[in-house]
Amino acid sequence: MAILSITSYTPSMRKLTIRLPNALLAKIESEARTRRLSKSHIVRERFIQTANAGTELSGILDLIGGVDDLAADLSTEKKAHLQSSGYGRKHSS
Repeated sequence: MAILSITSYTPSMRKLTIRLPNALLAKIESEARTRRLSKSHIVRERFIQTANAGTELSGILDLIGGVDDLAADLSTEKKAHLQSSGYGRKHSS
């Protein structure tokens, strides 16, 4: 008996229906034809590769970094920094 890879279908898997843009679906269909695999297999494989690649932050990598004019360590000096920046003061009209 052959040993199935983690991306192969097993009876314990549940069904999920998704809608994809035409361009992405065309890429998946093309890869499935080329590799002679099901589209579901290709999608499962891509999900697993993404999960294993540690790309949880890939969607926000461009936002990670420094901000000018902030205290070096806001975890210990947040109250002093907020007071010095005027946060929490009543605005006068």
